[in-house]
Amino acid sequence: MTATREDILRYHKGGKIALSLPKPLATQRDLTLAYTPGVATAVREIAAKPEAAYDVTAKGNLVAVVSDGTAILGLGDLGASASIPVMEGKAVLFKAFAGIDAWPVPLGCCRMGGKDTGPTDPERVIAAVKAIAPQYGGINLEDIASPACFEIEDALDAELDIPVFHDDQWGTAVIATAGVMNFSRIKGRAMGDLKIVINGAGAAGTRIADMLKAAGVRDITMFDIKGVLCTGRRDLSRQNSVHARDVAPGTTRREAMRGADVFIGVSAANVIDGDDVLAMDDFPAIFAMANPDPEITPEAVAAAMGSRRYVMVTGRSDYPNQINNVLGFPYLFRGALDVRATTINYDMKVAAANALAALAREPVTPEVAALYPDEDLVFGPSYIIPKPFDKRLLLTVPKAVAQAAVASGVARLG
Repeated sequence: MTATREDILRYHKGGKIALSLPKPLATQRDLTLAYTPGVATAVREIAAKPEAAYDVTAKGNLVAVVSDGTAILGLGDLGASASIPVMEGKAVLFKAFAGIDAWPVPLGCCRMGGKDTGPTDPERVIAAVKAIAPQYGGINLEDIASPACFEIEDALDAELDIPVFHDDQWGTAVIATAGVMNFSRIKGRAMGDLKIVINGAGAAGTRIADMLKAAGVRDITMFDIKGVLCTGRRDLSRQNSVHARDVAPGTTRREAMRGADVFIGVSAANVIDGDDVLAMDDFPAIFAMANPDPEITPEAVAAAMGSRRYVMVTGRSDYPNQINNVLGFPYLFRGALDVRATTINYDMKVAAANALAALAREPVTPEVAALYPDEDLVFGPSYIIPKPFDKRLLLTVPKAVAQAAVASGVARLG
């Protein structure tokens, strides 16, 4: 379904979010309770017992969606103000899918030298987020360019006692991991026996590799714009050096894909072709997730593969098996907030991936099937990822995340 520029701007006119009032304010007594003098009681309660903020304010169900606008969608560094429509969109998804109240926090002048454009100044972002943190039960970082995003998330996660989650790093990673888990099951090959090639070593690619290894994968070869991540390179970041392999520096992507079970692309359009896919193992999986144009189109894969079995995954909603971050962040935060977790750790992320994978193996409900009349939503090569409008996501994924938080000792509530 297409929409014109005018349609889109009309939809966004006045913004996509607004303040709603969950308590009445219609009488003098209501005013007394909501503000002076009654509000002083709530103030004293928090002053005496800081954790009471979760009970007598909105904190326990409120997430800040924070961006400096350095990496907006696939559009690049367009500034904090330009990030607001995306941040409002994330707030809408938080509310619609998980009942979480979220609010955009665009950070201006968090660049090197205090400028309005250019590279992120991690120290400025960290200081700004720490300053606003008391109001929120969680921080969702968004559209912050690599490599600064790694330093920012690591520092805030260590210094704050609320969950901090950079969706560009972890959202795609959690959902892609769920997809690989189900591909492993369909193919009948253990996660530890899969051979995987990842093209793109930025925020998403790096965390996909981290997540897959946490889920048991051992054989991953990664490529960035300069080539293979190998132990001989001296230009790798700390995060990327973890995934460097002892291979020849001149190893090509085509060579690495020979015999591979899975190709994962979080890079650019049309970087592989049908010959690359044909060189992979029998029954391969191609996760071509560059947006809006994938590393190879589903049509090109179909033409190359003919009658051979394969799994095709993209980041687009107009093809089956879409990796859509809305399957991840609302439910990860819902589970974390429900038990007042202090972080979202690997155990919780892997639990979310397992829950997503398990739901895709369940028969879909009639309501979900009716929303996708042109798709055969039966677990198999064309359906390995749940659909975003499956209401069972809210019943299954947060529960798994919360249980993992309790089991790993990061939950305040048991």
